[in-house]
Amino acid sequence: MQNKQLPNVHLRKEWDLRVRTWFNQPGRKLRRRNSRIAKAAKIAPRPIELLRPAVRCPTVKYNSKVRAGRGFTLEELKAAGISAKYAATVGIAVDYRRRNRSEESLALNTQRLKEYLSKLIVLPRNAKKRTAEDVQAYKSAAQASGQVVPITADVAVEAPRVVTAEEKLAKAFVTMRMARGEYKSHGVAQKRKAEHKERKANSVKK
Repeated sequence: MQNKQLPNVHLRKEWDLRVRTWFNQPGRKLRRRNSRIAKAAKIAPRPIELLRPAVRCPTVKYNSKVRAGRGFTLEELKAAGISAKYAATVGIAVDYRRRNRSEESLALNTQRLKEYLSKLIVLPRNAKKRTAEDVQAYKSAAQASGQVVPITADVAVEAPRVVTAEEKLAKAFVTMRMARGEYKSHGVAQKRKAEHKERKANSVKK
């Protein structure tokens, strides 16, 4: 046996003083739940959540998914016939930074706003301006949890079918390469065609 030093590792340097405990997690969970319930009771019968737009996730990987966005654009609010200032008072989220990149998103969110406004019951702050119908509708209204106008992804699922002979012969990679080549050389090809046409016209004149 070799004469080696005995192991004497000093790893337990008051580690128990630096341990991060989380014994208050169940209590905080209960407190948050009670706060949510109290807030919902305080604002009743108003909806618990603000109305948010339907937007698509970024990047090619996720852009097929539709989710709730931060707020409606000024263009969407204008198309629905309401101002941003009024929207903030009736439970509609507004995002001053977002822009509409397509007609589809503008039409979809405008329709969401119009549907929400058709369901909306506004009770005037001034008691003198309230009618009996307004008070009755306000009292009979039920508080909505979650999105008042739910976001649904209208995806048409294609039924299974037999692969055709034409599809079996198709070569996806070759088609993509051809399309890419045509896109890259489009300007050069157009220029050559124009030059050829001009030379032909000059030769006819002579």
